[in-house]
Amino acid sequence: MNEDYSKLEKKISYTFRESTFINEALTHSSYANEKNDKTVKHNERLEFLGDSVLSLIISDYLFMKYPDFPEGELTKVRSKIVCEATLAECARSITLGEYMYFGKGEEMTGGRDRASILADAFEALIAAIYMDGGISHARSFILQSMNKKIVDAIMGKIFVDYKTRLQEIVQARKIKKIKYNVIDEQGPDHSKMFFTEVNVNDKVIGQGQGRSKKEAEQNAAKMALGRLNELDS
Repeated sequence: MNEDYSKLEKKISYTFRESTFINEALTHSSYANEKNDKTVKHNERLEFLGDSVLSLIISDYLFMKYPDFPEGELTKVRSKIVCEATLAECARSITLGEYMYFGKGEEMTGGRDRASILADAFEALIAAIYMDGGISHARSFILQSMNKKIVDAIMGKIFVDYKTRLQEIVQARKIKKIKYNVIDEQGPDHSKMFFTEVNVNDKVIGQGQGRSKKEAEQNAAKMALGRLNELDS
């Protein structure tokens, strides 16, 4: 694996002391599976950690910066900042996909620019910085690289994602039960397609598919929103 990340480090204003962290953050599971080498680690564990680090830092920033915002408004703004679409755009802004390692199948099917993969890799990168340099460096990277997105979210320039929109509508209608179910998975592990349905009060009102469960749920929520609007018209 090529361990010269000087160009990426310049973009993110952080130099790694331990290359193992950045290697892992940029390694997709398809590459690790294809190599069939237990010493090659992919980025899913770092993604898990990065999700929590990101949520904490954004929550702390909003809490301290906007003392007059009620809990509901803080939650709404945070959801816009940490959603998959926003994270994918941040990853594209530093051309993160160019530095990633993929298996041949994922590479051929456009994984290098897939929103779900880029969003996950961005979270993994956050975790890598956190593990290598601590919370202060992770905070600096997040607030620097996501500054415009944070401002846009505060100004209402980032639209709420489909799942959040659907949740707000059903809550306003005092509907109690909303649930997403994966009904099918197709394809090999490195190029899996997920099929999801969304149930409102035990009735299926939307279905969607995607390369990740998150993407499939977003598409199912999008269909559900259209059906709810049709019922209202």
